[in-house]
Amino acid sequence: MAVLVTGSDGAGPDLESAGSCSVDIWQPSGSVAGETSNDNAQRGARRGKYRGVPVAELLEDYRLALVSRCTDDREIILQKQSRGFFHISGAGHEALGLGLARSLRPGYDWFFPYYRDRSLVLALGVTPAEMLLQAVGAANDPASGGRQMPCHFGDRRFNIVTQSSPTGSQCIPAVGCAEAGRYISGHGEKGLAGCTAQADELTYVSLGEGATSQGEFWESLNTACTLRLPVLYVVADNGYAISVPVRQQAPAPISELVKGFAGLSVHRIDGRDYFEVRKKAPAIVASVREGLGPALVHATVTRPYSHSCADTQSKYRPKHELDDEIWHDPISTLERAILEAKVLSPEELAQMREEARSLVADAAKVALDAPRPDPSGVREHLRAAPVAAPQVSSPVPGEEAEHDAPVVALGEAIRLALHEAMARDTRVRLFGQDVADAPPELIDELVGQGGVFGTTLGLQRNFGHDRCYNTPLAEANIVGRAVGQGIRGLRPMPEIQFFDYIWTAMQQIKSEAATVRWRSAGEWSCPLVLRVAIGGYLAGGAIWHSQSGVSIFAHVPGLIVVMPSRASDAVGLLRTALDGEDPVLFLEHKHLLRQRYTEDRFPAPGFRVPFGKGRIARPGGDLTIVTYGATVERSLRAASRSGASVEVIDLRSIMPWDQGMVAASVARTGHLLVVSEDNLTCGFGAEIAAWAGEHCFGDLDVPVSRIGAADTNVAYEPTLERATLPQVEDIEAGIWRLLSS
Repeated sequence: MAVLVTGSDGAGPDLESAGSCSVDIWQPSGSVAGETSNDNAQRGARRGKYRGVPVAELLEDYRLALVSRCTDDREIILQKQSRGFFHISGAGHEALGLGLARSLRPGYDWFFPYYRDRSLVLALGVTPAEMLLQAVGAANDPASGGRQMPCHFGDRRFNIVTQSSPTGSQCIPAVGCAEAGRYISGHGEKGLAGCTAQADELTYVSLGEGATSQGEFWESLNTACTLRLPVLYVVADNGYAISVPVRQQAPAPISELVKGFAGLSVHRIDGRDYFEVRKKAPAIVASVREGLGPALVHATVTRPYSHSCADTQSKYRPKHELDDEIWHDPISTLERAILEAKVLSPEELAQMREEARSLVADAAKVALDAPRPDPSGVREHLRAAPVAAPQVSSPVPGEEAEHDAPVVALGEAIRLALHEAMARDTRVRLFGQDVADAPPELIDELVGQGGVFGTTLGLQRNFGHDRCYNTPLAEANIVGRAVGQGIRGLRPMPEIQFFDYIWTAMQQIKSEAATVRWRSAGEWSCPLVLRVAIGGYLAGGAIWHSQSGVSIFAHVPGLIVVMPSRASDAVGLLRTALDGEDPVLFLEHKHLLRQRYTEDRFPAPGFRVPFGKGRIARPGGDLTIVTYGATVERSLRAASRSGASVEVIDLRSIMPWDQGMVAASVARTGHLLVVSEDNLTCGFGAEIAAWAGEHCFGDLDVPVSRIGAADTNVAYEPTLERATLPQVEDIEAGIWRLLSS
């Protein structure tokens, strides 16, 4: 493991393997400063063991514990000086993190730490200087380039995955990461492009006891245990979720609450006691590596400092409790053990503390001298560089198809494109509720389900259960596992069965998938294609099967959003999405899946539709309609019925959207009508109208007009649904209102 490495006699380290800190806290000879010839017995003790732990390792970890605590202290100073801007402490967790690190493998295992894991991350190889670069928001902060708070770790060298802030949300991506590792390693020497895995790797994920109240923690346990994945959960229990004591959070300790999960190995340890952690951790980790299933370590730790710089724990914690924390502080406990073992003297311990402070002080100088980020780059790394893709050269959809290609509607085009994608790239995996054909043991006897709309029919049968499979009915679980798989280099295609139920996955979409690239300053990416059935016009869909909240997702930085209205566009956009390195929300309008007017010949293999490029569905010179999804066909019918020369633009891509095409069309027509199935108020049509009003004002003869869904829910009874959603006659009336203004 990459820690402070001992010298030749096992007593003293250098810092070369721990990073680029400029000061050695130990003399090159490896001897302790001040040691005399009368200290032979003490020197001999340093070569042995104490309470089962090699003394050399005990001293190494004690030194690193001091460095960890001093880094906390230095960040507090920087924050009070307004040279750092936040602080959250890892104090009290040093014995747990350092003891566990001895059994873990940086750059081999995978790590999803949380913000109190400073000592673990130092033990894995990140340096104090690198941590302090983040604390001051330096441009060369290797974890985030000044974009994230301190202790939001991330380092590709050691497989420390870029960290988010929402408590507990990292658990499901960690499970997806372990799932991906098993899939990748199963391909042996043949391998998968851009993917690496080890046969006995594990995925470490940690959280505080307060975060175990989050549903995503429980969803992750469900899958980890069902699949017997190599996941090591570490719950660091300091007794408080900020100010809320554990007794107010749950009816029993977490190690008791999880005992009903079959296949989960549960362990309760005193994380304040370095020796207990060292004694128990190796066997726990070994069982996970051996494929015996996930393990959960419930560790008692202290919180000697307040939750963060914005908190004062003496306001809500009694003095006797804080005094007890001082006695059980892991660094004090280690010092007492070292003195008891007669390994070092009190003076030598004091010198070690001073050397650690000096090391961290020098690291702080490096951080403070580092350049600040360039504000002009704050929008960088939202998305990957655009993928080179053939432009749509013909206004006639499907002309890029091969002559003998079948003519298919939107739903069948998607099904064929999914088969094509999985045949082309073994990294593509598709999963969600009801997407598989049948249980593997019955697949030869049954026709198969293939999704409620049939778009995944035959995928499991053709490509196997490890590439197309069902998941629990839990949308956050589906998306979060895809995040973990995408981070490992796979090309996951999770499916949310109905857009109306996507909201429980919002944390995984917005806070995890969409931020991975930006929050890591481009070091990590999260390619995935999230397919979702959306929209109304179903006659009976009602409130829970007819929603169209496109604008909410268009508002998420880092997320690409597309909604095709024709078969050829669906194929071209899906291919582009799978070629890329970003999360894509691929919206499949339920009403359009089997409509004849969506039909095209299935496009040739090289055909792509670039993101952010619209399509002129109908040319015209009097008025421009900008629309997408199911309202494209309604707009075309309204334009035809109106008798006017109306140009209809199908955006196809919602975010990014084709502002250039809209501006050029408005310059020709002078009139703009925006039609959207979203609610009129704050729907995506409102964004288009606002942009055009600002940027096309000089070309507009009259103000922009909008047509959208009524600001209410979609009702079950058909006439009520018609009254809610835009209809052909509504759009035709809107055309004439504009032209007669």
